[in-house]
Amino acid sequence: MDNFCEALKKLKLTAAESTEDSLEGCLDCLLKALAHNNAEASEKIQENGLLQVFPGLLAPQSSCTPKVANIIAEVAKNESMRSPCVEAGLIPPLVQLLNCKDQEVLLQTGRALGNICYDSHEGRSAVDRAGGAQIIADHIRSLSQNTDPANQKLLTVFCGMLMNYSNDNDSLQAQLINMGVIPTLVKLLGVHFQNTPLTEMCLIAFGNLAELESSKEQFASTNIAEELVKLFRKQTEHEKKEMVFEVLAPLAENDMIKLQLVDAGLVECLLDVVGHTVDGDKEEDIAELKTASDLMVLLLLGDESMQKLFDEGKGSVFQRVLSWVPSHNHQLQLAGALAIANFARNDGNCIHMVDTGIVQKLLDLLDRHVEDGNVTVQHAALSALRNLAIPVVNKAKLLSAGVSEEVLKFLKSEMPPVQFKLLGTLRMLIDAQAEAAEQLGKNVQLVARLVEWCEAKDHAGVMGESNRLLSALIRHSKSKDVVRTVIQSGGVKHLATMATSEHMIMQNEALVALGLIAALDLGMAEKDLERATLVQVLHKLLSDERSAPEIKYNSMILICTVLGSEPLHKEVQGLMFLDVVSKLRSHENKTVAQQASLTEQRLTVQS
Repeated sequence: MDNFCEALKKLKLTAAESTEDSLEGCLDCLLKALAHNNAEASEKIQENGLLQVFPGLLAPQSSCTPKVANIIAEVAKNESMRSPCVEAGLIPPLVQLLNCKDQEVLLQTGRALGNICYDSHEGRSAVDRAGGAQIIADHIRSLSQNTDPANQKLLTVFCGMLMNYSNDNDSLQAQLINMGVIPTLVKLLGVHFQNTPLTEMCLIAFGNLAELESSKEQFASTNIAEELVKLFRKQTEHEKKEMVFEVLAPLAENDMIKLQLVDAGLVECLLDVVGHTVDGDKEEDIAELKTASDLMVLLLLGDESMQKLFDEGKGSVFQRVLSWVPSHNHQLQLAGALAIANFARNDGNCIHMVDTGIVQKLLDLLDRHVEDGNVTVQHAALSALRNLAIPVVNKAKLLSAGVSEEVLKFLKSEMPPVQFKLLGTLRMLIDAQAEAAEQLGKNVQLVARLVEWCEAKDHAGVMGESNRLLSALIRHSKSKDVVRTVIQSGGVKHLATMATSEHMIMQNEALVALGLIAALDLGMAEKDLERATLVQVLHKLLSDERSAPEIKYNSMILICTVLGSEPLHKEVQGLMFLDVVSKLRSHENKTVAQQASLTEQRLTVQS
């Protein structure tokens, strides 16, 4: 320690006049002290004002320069030293050194700048102002083909510097993307894929940049998919696979890259991972299985990549994924159900899957999760069934397979995501299926639950779907029994509220359902319609210029229907409907204009 203190004093006093030989001894002493106790030695260096001395020692032609840069790199490993390094004016001379040809100077300078930038806003800003990132990006580009070990070490340091410079900083990441760093790094990965430290540094840099949406286009114009799949195949250790996974996940959000990854053979790699880890109970097996199956589902979110893997239902990948559904493993069950939901994004695929018996697999899966089941699996299986129920030709097949009975088992669920999918599935199933709509609409337990969920203000999705299903049961069944069940369960007020929705489709569905209620059992619904202030709602809809033509049309139909009720008729008279309706006779929509004339006649006759 005495030698160290002596070196500090000597360096401070004689830095300007000293010969390079005498300086070398002092610098070696500092490096030795830093290696022994970095934090303590760094503090002493700062306390003795040596940080302010270093800029003068960073001369490109001096043999001491690499050691000075090395000392700065070591000092900057301490978080508390990064701002003092910036304040001491070290960044401009360090950036200047990036223009020299000496490899050791470049290496130590890259380390020093990288360490100063690590998690330091001041460090990054100073390097940005000095233009350091561009010089390093140019170096990486010009050195990218050189596979000499010393050059690979330098490239690793430079990549690390750019990573520290831009980590978690969108504007600096965007700057690097604009400099064209992405194609250069992808090239590095291809040329140096045998060099573990350099490929790992590239992966971390990709992970940073891939989060930015603007990077995806640049990545898509390179052969990144091919390189990552080649690298992934090479990995045997869990940590190394995870590193590649962490880059693949954000990149696979881009549809073009999804297709490139499928073409590069990623899916086969993922299926291998699943095969090797499905029966494993080690933590890393469970993690790899989850990541691989999640990534598989993500690849299926792209229309082209999904269709390629479906391959008219003959694709080997499609067949393998189907085998996940009856698996004993919850993660695979989930991924299998989500994959089916993704394959079921067009009518052709849906029809093929229903014809090949996929529905029974999903029903069996749901049945295993009725009592205290896995909520994510329930949600995924219901999503798949909902999508499969969309094509008209599938509805009767799903109904005869017992889908509605299975779905009703989840009525007692208290989980909003499950409730939401359950409602959507039933609504799809009964579309234009009068018999099924009547059967479900007379189910008192179901209708009571719908009325309860119509008040789920904390869950707008559940509330909206409950209203829509309530309306659908009436509209598709056109049954007096269903109407009575809805009235007795207290559903009328919710349909009246639904008529004021900001979504036109929901307004219209509500008006048609209310029209059927009024037409099929006005006497029983009368008091509920009064309490729900339906007449005022209709007056508002007809007066509002923003109301769509079909809303105005169905509102007038409903007005004519409720005139059969004495109290509702009085309300209509009291609100001067004639004025509003007569104006609509000149409406640009002919259907609205015609209905306005008819409604005006009815109002005049019955006034």
